[in-house]
Amino acid sequence: MRSLSIASTGMQAQQLNVEVISNNIANMNTTGFKRQRAEFQDLLYQNLERPGASTSSAGTIAPTGIQIGVGVKAGAIGRVTEQGSLARTDNPTDLAISGRGYFQISMPDGTTAYTRDGNLAIDAEGRIVTSDGFPLEPAITVPNEALSVSISRDGVVEATIQGQAEPQQLGQIELAAFVNPAGLEAQGENLFLETAASGAPNVSTPASPGFGSLIQGFVETSNVNAVEEISALIIAQRAYEMNAKVITASDEMLQAASNVR
Repeated sequence: MRSLSIASTGMQAQQLNVEVISNNIANMNTTGFKRQRAEFQDLLYQNLERPGASTSSAGTIAPTGIQIGVGVKAGAIGRVTEQGSLARTDNPTDLAISGRGYFQISMPDGTTAYTRDGNLAIDAEGRIVTSDGFPLEPAITVPNEALSVSISRDGVVEATIQGQAEPQQLGQIELAAFVNPAGLEAQGENLFLETAASGAPNVSTPASPGFGSLIQGFVETSNVNAVEEISALIIAQRAYEMNAKVITASDEMLQAASNVR
């Protein structure tokens, strides 16, 4: 009974589907989170009679053949990188990217990570850092005597210094963009790493062609849609139950066959 193993692959696939959906729902309030989607492929087929095989010495061929599928497998878990909504925080160091691009983050091991999480702060040394204390790249330091910090839509950081009539420019925020952002490797803590699938980063200033602009005092929320995720969860649950029903039916058929006298 091939149906037993086929249905088991279906149950495993829907279990993975539910795990992806549950992770999306769990991160509904995660800043800059991009939802994921499970993608599936059918497994290799058993060819009892190949399509186009000869069926007689007269040269006739089988128009369709006999191919029996053996189930389903996970093809990929893709990341949907569409823009999330913007939420106002009124925190002057919070930044939202409206459009394409990632913040560059310097990691302790010297590598560069990338994030859409704009929950930024100023550490004891005056550097603009993430909530985990990792500094932006290139580094920007705010002087102790700064009264306020302003960040323009094109990433220019300026500080109002007591006793100075003109704001002092502190640096320029740069964004990184990828040909295939879905190919970035998630590291947790809202960070991603470059991979061969994502391609090398293209670095430029915000609001330049092909890059998003910055909005100060806002953060980008998760792009998870609760209604869509709950609907997908119900569909996955029903599919899991139907595959379980197939196993039950196959078992009953085997029992009937074994009881034949």
